[in-house]
Amino acid sequence: MGNRFGGRVAIVTGGAQGIGAATAKRLAGEGATVAVVDLSVERSEALAKEITAAGGTAAGYGCDVTDEAAVHAMTERVVAEHGRLDILVNNAGITRDDLLFKMSAADWHAVLNTNLTSMFYCVQAAQKHMVPAKYGKIVSLSSRSALGNRGQANYAAAKAGVQGLTATLAIELGPFNICVNAVAPGYVATAMTAATAERVGSTAQAHQQWASEHTPLRRVAQPAEIASVIAFLASDDASFVTGQTLYVNGGAR
Repeated sequence: MGNRFGGRVAIVTGGAQGIGAATAKRLAGEGATVAVVDLSVERSEALAKEITAAGGTAAGYGCDVTDEAAVHAMTERVVAEHGRLDILVNNAGITRDDLLFKMSAADWHAVLNTNLTSMFYCVQAAQKHMVPAKYGKIVSLSSRSALGNRGQANYAAAKAGVQGLTATLAIELGPFNICVNAVAPGYVATAMTAATAERVGSTAQAHQQWASEHTPLRRVAQPAEIASVIAFLASDDASFVTGQTLYVNGGAR
């Protein structure tokens, strides 16, 4: 697939499944050394082995990204073991959907902590290495839900927050040649969206069919289609792109 990321070291959070796994594979396929970070070290190591077996370079790391000390320790370990840090993909996320009047404070905090606060921890840890190197690419996952989505007050607030964080980091880190962008997918066929379908009493197939009918391209996205956009923003092809949120949603409004 080429060597666009030859010599680069990337951290991908939430890297063991879905969009994260597709991104880890894509970056490794183009020459990056990828640190696959997931809450489950077993799953992250399993994906790293899969990448290695396919000819790439990857290592698995277990980390609770809502734990500030754990994030800093993981980042320092990646740099110690691989010598540098060039790319950070903030992908870790959860859903705890419910209508406002039924949503618990615990579910609000869990989603904000995992989907937004964790990114603050990760970028703070990463910039310690990117600023002195005068190089960095940070790509964070937002969502079309940032525009509002029934039953997702917590998720929508977090994903809108990602866009504000991204715009601000681009301003602060730009003088150090660090580009910061976000990707906001529409409906993607993942385990997370399958779980959402079950929650509303549907099946993954029926839910995807409904989403397809409301998307101009008349289908849902596959994780690899989001990963390709993340890879572009993480590459030097996007050397003058920063502070942007790119919606990858098949034209849905």
